[in-house]
Amino acid sequence: MQAMNTANTASRHAPIHPLWMRATHWLNALAVLVLVTSGWRIYNAAPFFPFNIPAVITLGGWLGGALQWHFAAMWLLAFNGMVYLALNIFSGRLRIKFFPLSPRGVLQDMAAALRGKLSHADPRRYNNVQRLAYLFVMLDIIVLVLSGLVLWKSVQFSLLRDLLGGYEFSRRIHFFAMAALVGFVALHLIMVALVPRTLLAMVSGRAGKAAHDPKHGGNLA
Repeated sequence: MQAMNTANTASRHAPIHPLWMRATHWLNALAVLVLVTSGWRIYNAAPFFPFNIPAVITLGGWLGGALQWHFAAMWLLAFNGMVYLALNIFSGRLRIKFFPLSPRGVLQDMAAALRGKLSHADPRRYNNVQRLAYLFVMLDIIVLVLSGLVLWKSVQFSLLRDLLGGYEFSRRIHFFAMAALVGFVALHLIMVALVPRTLLAMVSGRAGKAAHDPKHGGNLA
């Protein structure tokens, strides 16, 4: 019993997010910011929809500059993303944090969130909606990278280009994958604003205390 209590105490005092996870998270965030804003400038050079992205929120100043920023951030996202995914898999964090996941659990947690009754008592545990969102963004980034390879080296990745429906269709896949990523980031920032101690956990590895929530027998941020 004493050994179990000691283990529980150590678990509670361990960082919510390990250092490698926090480092790769912030590097991914930087890469995504640069990729999206420079990508908007690249899109403006040859838009396939009847609108342009406002220049004030783009990066690069001109097509050549935007491409340089985009390629630099592309390598950062690719290598850092592979490190992030590999460490999640081999450390067991991917299995522990994101599974099990079921449609029923997602619907239940989504309904609870809409009613304002979804507890954030334990920042070490993701609810089903969070699990689905984070798994989705991992897959979305993979789609972004694959379609980006076609746009970057269409001849060299001709097989991938054909699998994605050709160069022009790959452009659209890349654009909509980017839009989905921007939507995720916007929702993520909203949730951080609603539960600010999650930001503290991602910066320092630890979260502040939450107010007691009698309905859930736990705490709410």
